[in-house]
Amino acid sequence: MFQYEKKLQYPINIKNPNPLYAKIIASQYGGPDGELGASLRYLSQRYSMPYAELKGLLTDIGTEELGHLEMVGTIMYQLTKGLSEDEIKKSGFYDYFVDHTTGVYPSSAAGVPFTAAYIQSKGDVLTDLHEDLAAEQKARTTYDNILTLVDDPDVREPIKFLRQREIVHYQRFGEALRLATDRLNSKNFYAFNPSFIPKN
Repeated sequence: MFQYEKKLQYPINIKNPNPLYAKIIASQYGGPDGELGASLRYLSQRYSMPYAELKGLLTDIGTEELGHLEMVGTIMYQLTKGLSEDEIKKSGFYDYFVDHTTGVYPSSAAGVPFTAAYIQSKGDVLTDLHEDLAAEQKARTTYDNILTLVDDPDVREPIKFLRQREIVHYQRFGEALRLATDRLNSKNFYAFNPSFIPKN
């Protein structure tokens, strides 16, 4: 059961609409390395995680990612609120506008709609944790790319906060991988189990 606190994890108050920024930042809403994929990945992987504390970690981070999805959606909404027809045309936002007006829609910056193919839940402890480590680094890189392109401090500050959380999550998943590896024994750790070695 989730409890919803009706405030953002980090305050967002964007004074200057910018539809081009919204289009770029959309990738962290529903793109290949965005917050929607992260939340679904971790909240799905937790079911097959055999260790209670790591199941709890996946639940906690997956839930936090839902909060990040809310933040990115808020950024997109504030960047497109009250746009004029001229602003839409001049910014190159018209392709998004035609399909979604200014509604927040899960897609990449290139306009590719969200797909479950962006996430993985394998049911293997090591595989899933390595997937999670890579996912956090890919999200951090995407935030780096956004920060390269965006110069409005009202947008940059919440993006920098989100980027920092990716680093923290990466660290937590690294600790989780160490814990899981320590607990795996020769019967269920593929590196030491002869039954996993192909026969010639």
